[in-house]
Amino acid sequence: MKRRCLYLLTVALMLYAYSVAVSKAHDEPTSFVDLHLGSQGIEASLTASCTDLAHDLPGVEPAMLLNPQILAAQHGALSELIRSRLSITADGVGLEGAVGTMIPVPEKNDVRIQLVYPWTSAPDGLVVKSSMFPYDSRHRTFLNLYVGEKLQRQEIFERNSGAISFQPFAQQGTFAVIRQFILEGIHHIFIGPDHILFVVGLLLLGGSVGRLLKIVTAFTIAHSITLGLATFRIITPPASLIEPVIALSIVFVGAHALLGKRKHDPRLLFAFCFGLIHGFGFANALQEMMLPRQALGWSLFAFNAGVELGQGCIVLAVAPLLALLRQRSVIGAERVVAVTALVVSAAGAFWFFQRVMV
Repeated sequence: MKRRCLYLLTVALMLYAYSVAVSKAHDEPTSFVDLHLGSQGIEASLTASCTDLAHDLPGVEPAMLLNPQILAAQHGALSELIRSRLSITADGVGLEGAVGTMIPVPEKNDVRIQLVYPWTSAPDGLVVKSSMFPYDSRHRTFLNLYVGEKLQRQEIFERNSGAISFQPFAQQGTFAVIRQFILEGIHHIFIGPDHILFVVGLLLLGGSVGRLLKIVTAFTIAHSITLGLATFRIITPPASLIEPVIALSIVFVGAHALLGKRKHDPRLLFAFCFGLIHGFGFANALQEMMLPRQALGWSLFAFNAGVELGQGCIVLAVAPLLALLRQRSVIGAERVVAVTALVVSAAGAFWFFQRVMV
């Protein structure tokens, strides 16, 4: 019975390794809509990936949309697509959007599309409805609302979000900011298999509850430091450097767990040092969301709290399971740890080469 359970667990770990290896960490389908409210109407922009935009254009490959001539030829089709999936109502009256310039952004494989929604007078209420790319259930559209040059509100459209209503000239409350960014922090952990595997790798060799808490706390303190430094633009290393190093950190903790326990346990030091690197990775994701400057401190704190809640869930799921397994069968536990460590290191190695080659 024990051998059968070990076999099933090994197969499950291998399947998980395969699933994370065939996809990029943090490769989350997103688009961004910016609405700038003025006295004459709304100046808007949509930034979306070529992959999403090309999906509903017969005969058009994503890379072709980076060619200005081909993009111009698809202006009509893309305009119709956007108007059918993004609508704005002001005081109950639908605004007619005019689609303007379309600009390729080759470094991000995106296209930025300008729109204008004119009005005769500033409304008391706006309703925005978006379902940009329904073919992909994971897709999320980040909505940034500006009044003048000030970022006033942020919202997120997901698969079942429906319409979002708000008063454009009323400030977004602190509680709403905290709630939104806590959820974003949790979400970021669970869509980032690299961070998940790093934390799992730290837990594989077990230890007392106090010891494991110290290790996780060291990781928390470290990534909080660099997350703050990067968010306030004090130190901003490029993602092209940070992401491969994060992958190497996963290889390292997996290899350390595979070697087994030694006289001295350096995981506390590993957690702190590599936590500094992972903090920059969190910051890269956070900066794309364009934090509201009027509540920068709260949004940063809330995002970090969400990350910690996500990590806490991983610890609560993995640590007791490993402890129980060790109580039942020491040899079985060693085998599971060895297989898991191999999975962690293999996934990290794959991501390293993947990110270096990009």
